[in-house]
Amino acid sequence: MSLQLPSPVADYVAANARLDLDGMINPIAADAVLLDNGKRFAGHAEIRGLLKEMVVGLKAVFTPDTIREEEGRVVVEGPAHGDFPGSPIRFTYRFDLEDDAIKVVEITA
Repeated sequence: MSLQLPSPVADYVAANARLDLDGMINPIAADAVLLDNGKRFAGHAEIRGLLKEMVVGLKAVFTPDTIREEEGRVVVEGPAHGDFPGSPIRFTYRFDLEDDAIKVVEITA
């Protein structure tokens, strides 16, 4: 299924499929916040560290299969496969976009 993702989200997902750390960071605003199951990461340095360890390090590839809008946020759901216990796990990503960049992303399993 081909989803019509907003460009910054599509760029992030495509880079994730390649496990391309720089590509995943590029569509994220420099002052963005990432919330991962209750933990907060702010700015490129902290977000890069998380993605390097938990995405690239575990070869975790997210494959979105649904998209919707909720209260102005882009909500994308789908499984992530990788080298981690319980793989695949279904995740929900909630994106706040600003100026064609990801400003806030909240990830829950």
